[in-house]
Amino acid sequence: MMYVVANRVYVKPEWSKEFETRFRDRAGEIDKQPGFLQLHVIKPVDGDSPYVVLTTWQDEAAFDTWVGSEDFRASHQHPMRKEAFSEPGAMERHHVVIAAQSVSRD
Repeated sequence: MMYVVANRVYVKPEWSKEFETRFRDRAGEIDKQPGFLQLHVIKPVDGDSPYVVLTTWQDEAAFDTWVGSEDFRASHQHPMRKEAFSEPGAMERHHVVIAAQSVSRD
């Protein structure tokens, strides 16, 4: 069963560029992991909402394997400074029950 992890990260506006740059600079690393399907870094429209980092995995075991990997340790080795965040973040784990995609109507 597909598995989605949502990390809600409350980044102060003056730190948003650095936060986004860190993901751009790591682009292409997580997609080498077995069972990885998608990554979306979603920027809030208003200043009170968090960024949402969504990763989609083939299954829960693939995510757990990545969390135990050297790539995961390397990607979290140098976190942003604590003052970059307005409040603690939260991680949510979900099993996908229904998924739909647009159907092309040419």
